[in-house]
Amino acid sequence: MFGFKNKPPAAPPPAAPAEEKGSLFTRLRAKLNKGDSWLTYDLANLIPGGKIDENVLDELEMRLITADVGVETSERILKALRKKVARHELDDLNALLDALREELMDIVRPVQGQMVIDSKYIPFVVLVVGVNGAGKTTTIGKLARIIKAADMKVMLAAGDTFRAAAVEQLQVWGQRNDVPVIAQATGADPAAVAFDAMQSAQARKYDVLIADTAGRLHTQSNLMDELKKVKRVMGRLDPNAPHEVLLVLDASQGQNALQQAKLFHEALGVTGIVLTKLDGTAKGGIVFAIASELKLPIRYLGVGESVEDFVGFEAAAFVDALLKRD
Repeated sequence: MFGFKNKPPAAPPPAAPAEEKGSLFTRLRAKLNKGDSWLTYDLANLIPGGKIDENVLDELEMRLITADVGVETSERILKALRKKVARHELDDLNALLDALREELMDIVRPVQGQMVIDSKYIPFVVLVVGVNGAGKTTTIGKLARIIKAADMKVMLAAGDTFRAAAVEQLQVWGQRNDVPVIAQATGADPAAVAFDAMQSAQARKYDVLIADTAGRLHTQSNLMDELKKVKRVMGRLDPNAPHEVLLVLDASQGQNALQQAKLFHEALGVTGIVLTKLDGTAKGGIVFAIASELKLPIRYLGVGESVEDFVGFEAAAFVDALLKRD
């Protein structure tokens, strides 16, 4: 779920109990869009005599667009499929599904990339950003647990000082994971919290500092400026900090999530993305839109409430789970 640079962890993460084990594909298939695949359901009934025609391709394109893949990305996929139909390369449903899988993989394979924790930085700083309700604080708690399980010292910074509940929620995760949380009073300057947390993590030689931020409304430039200030203040203590800017997006928001990603990336230089709530109403198409248009690494997926439902992104497992194919 993440890599190491310069030195490996002292011990590997503990093995999950037998009932919690299972491949990423198995977990995704169980959680992602329960039931039949929205993309391939009932396609066989649309192919008279097994022939792939324009009606089938139009139906596929419509399903992609309505699942938040986006018009441009959907057109890219269908353009490649139409060329293969014209060359008579797709003569049955299985051939069509194989070609569809290949096109989807071409889009998401390049953005598969785990977060690398470089031990030359003490601490390695992860700045977590995103709008209210996307799942930032929960993501931080789950990520902290995973990193700690790899025998690394983790500290949290409660940078969402505008909501008392956000600080309390992060402190609950800190207690649950037995990791320290640096916090100040409600209304404190988020940059001051980040600065104090970095000083503390440096002095106590913590491996990783994960900093929460307020749920910025991406349409308000003054709030984006505040996030830039947090990033700038971190840079005073370490010119390379933050070493990872992790953007948390609610997958159920569809194309709005894509717009959020564009604006956050423009303001802060996002280095990785977490997509949450893929077990709800989201169909997962936004993954392809983000991969195609922004080409930013997708680090993790949230497919449920439990820690085990926070998984590293693997392109093949995701595509096969989406298509409901073995």
